[in-house]
Amino acid sequence: MKKRVLVACGAGIATSTVVCERVENLLKDNAVNAEVIQCKIAEVSSRQEDADLIVSTTILPTTYKIPALIATSYITGINMEALDQKILDHLK
Repeated sequence: MKKRVLVACGAGIATSTVVCERVENLLKDNAVNAEVIQCKIAEVSSRQEDADLIVSTTILPTTYKIPALIATSYITGINMEALDQKILDHLK
């Protein structure tokens, strides 16, 4: 079954593009069948029904029905492997 990951940032452009590529490569390298969808943080609540995980580059304004991870480490370059593992754990 294909998993869906929402990658969200404030505007849905710059930081989420970097995170999107990182997550796509991570899933491909680990043979996880998943679709990565880039969106604005404001769109997450309306799209969460179809998704399995949220990866956000910004503080989440609310709580969601699905797990959410903050992807700051992909922006800063600190503890990226730990975040990789958390993402994989949620999708396996």
